[in-house]
Amino acid sequence: MTVALSRLDRQYGASVRSVWSTVLGRVNLSWSGLNSWRDADAAKFRRKTLPILLAGERQIATLTASYLEQLYKEVDAKAPRISLDLDAVTGKALRGVDPNEVYERPFTEIYTALSEGVPLDAAVDRGGHRLETIAKTDLQLARTHTVREVSAGMPRFKYTIRELQGEYDCALCILASTQRYSKKDLAPIHPGCDCLVKTVEADYDPGQVIDEQKLKQIHAAVDAALGQSDRGGRALDYRKILVTNDHGEIGPILGFAGQHFTSRTDIRIPT
Repeated sequence: MTVALSRLDRQYGASVRSVWSTVLGRVNLSWSGLNSWRDADAAKFRRKTLPILLAGERQIATLTASYLEQLYKEVDAKAPRISLDLDAVTGKALRGVDPNEVYERPFTEIYTALSEGVPLDAAVDRGGHRLETIAKTDLQLARTHTVREVSAGMPRFKYTIRELQGEYDCALCILASTQRYSKKDLAPIHPGCDCLVKTVEADYDPGQVIDEQKLKQIHAAVDAALGQSDRGGRALDYRKILVTNDHGEIGPILGFAGQHFTSRTDIRIPT
């Protein structure tokens, strides 16, 4: 069960990537333009950057809602227009945490690195990497939250699947693209993931695995890389190479078995 990308898919994907490029470019420019990283500079950075990020999230949410609406018209021409509360799928709604607190974390990353004796340039690089990861995650969360919110009102759509479409495709995304997910579940993500989340109509449950051939190819790749394989799942449970971890703040994340993520109570910025 492989779904080819349509012209609509490609147009939507290109539009989202354009928003990503613009927003991340402006955020990184603001970061690189800082002359110091003290508290006053951090506050100034957030005042300038958070409106840019919020605007990007709202653009992605609007594009996603319009995309899903057009998809649904193909199966139900009489479906009513979508009414989406953008505040419910952007900003604080994404994590349940004030964005001001979230975007303090890149600066805290710098301070922590400096306290460990890391040179300033390297510490700033660490902070910049943390910033980019956070920003990419929030932009992707705006999409997945919108998919969940909008598809809830589309009874003929039963599942969501992930379609690979960009230069950021990785092993985790390839594995995930062989699976189907219930539309009520937030699609698993990782920072920088640009997979297309597609809603699909189905008269029956196709089962968790929807692309057995691709999964077999992944099994072969694991065998080639690790030097062992076991189709019976006794020595190596290939299905557990991809797991869904509850981050606590941003929801499900794609990861490898054995990874651990902080819970919401673990993520606190010292005052």
